This record gives sequence, C-alpha cells and structure tokens, in this order.
Amino acid sequence: MAMASMKSLDRWTVNQLQIASKFSGKQTQEPSKQLLLSIPTSRRCAILISSFPFSLVSLTPLSEARERRNKKVIPLEDYLTSSDGLKYYDVVEGKGPAAEKGSTVQVHFDCIYRGITAVSSRESKLLAGNRIIAQPYEFKVGAPPGKERKREFVDKPNGLFSAQAAPKPPAAMYSVTEGMKVGGKRTVIVPPEAGYGQKGMNEIPPGSTFELNIELLQVLPPEEK
Repeated sequence: MAMASMKSLDRWTVNQLQIASKFSGKQTQEPSKQLLLSIPTSRRCAILISSFPFSLVSLTPLSEARERRNKKVIPLEDYLTSSDGLKYYDVVEGKGPAAEKGSTVQVHFDCIYRGITAVSSRESKLLAGNRIIAQPYEFKVGAPPGKERKREFVDKPNGLFSAQAAPKPPAAMYSVTEGMKVGGKRTVIVPPEAGYGQKGMNEIPPGSTFELNIELLQVLPPEEK
C-alpha cells in the first residue's frame, strides 16, 4: 500500500514538472530555456530542477539593469569646462570639505578606455602574490605630476613582503580635482595631451582620449608657509 502511494506520488510529481516546464517555455519563448522532463526522478531532484526556471527569471532583470546602467552616456552638453579646458561632469556632488589648490587629497581613480578599466587605484596588485588591493592615491592639487611612488605591502598569511609602484594617474587629475568636495565623484574626458600622450598606458593606446573617474575621499588643508 505504501509502495503504491509512493509510485503514485512520483508519477504526479513528474507530470506536474512537465506541465510547469512547458508553461515556463511558453512564457519565455526561448527554446534554450525549456525544460522537458521525460524520465522519472526523485522528489529531492524534482524540487531542485523545478527551482531552476525561477532562478533564470530572477537573475535576468538584474543583469539587464546592470547592463543598462553601464551603458549610460552623459551628453557632452552637460559637461562643464575647467580653467585649463578639460570637460568634466559631477556625477555626485560631495558634502565635505572642498579641494583647493595646494590641498593634499586622497582619491580613488579609474581610467576607462572603451569600457575597459586600464588604470585604477582600486586594482593595485601585489608583486609577489595574486591578491588585488584598493589603495587611495595621495597628491597635492595643482602640483605638477611627480614620479611614481613606491609602496610596501605585507602579505600576512604568507609572511611575504612586496613592493610595487602605485598606478600612475594622468596629468589631468592634478588640476581637475580642484573644486571637488569630499564624497564627490567626477568624470572627466581626458585628451592625449592631458593623459598618457603618445606612449599610452596598459589598454589605452598612444594618442588616445579616455574617461577618468575620480572619487574624493579626504582633503587636508594647504600647508601654512
């Protein structure tokens, strides 16, 4: 009697899954996502398999929203022009202290070329390991670009010491940060003469214009003379 009930329950489960999967295929109208089950399966497997279409439905809108957000384009007419001719747009206006000429600031920056992040303070790799760390870049607003700074890191789990130059920002960042407030985010169109010139950098080809994104983290007042 018990065995007959179990077999009847399994047949009912398979039939319900076949109906649900066909219904899901009609909604999506994508043959690649249809699930047509023709072999018996355990109730545990049935539960796992039946949850698969719902995972596809819940994940697709998120990925589409992320893709739309990444493709957002700011019209050129919305950009402002700095005193040295750079086009910039404040994505987020900060509410903290403002960066003045001569101030020492800490920022995160990303240089993006055709959707690829070529240079970033958020991706400083250790020389002796496979870890990626984010380290703010510190500089003086309005000062000429200096030499790359050497930094020392300690990889505690392995007891290894590593050193690597910080990612090199474009010259534009040293001036266009002026006027930003802590917490602010600014995107800048960087021409070759204010960027990496005829040498290029990583995925940025020589003589190329790219996008610079800056996030202002901290401002120290100018040093008193």
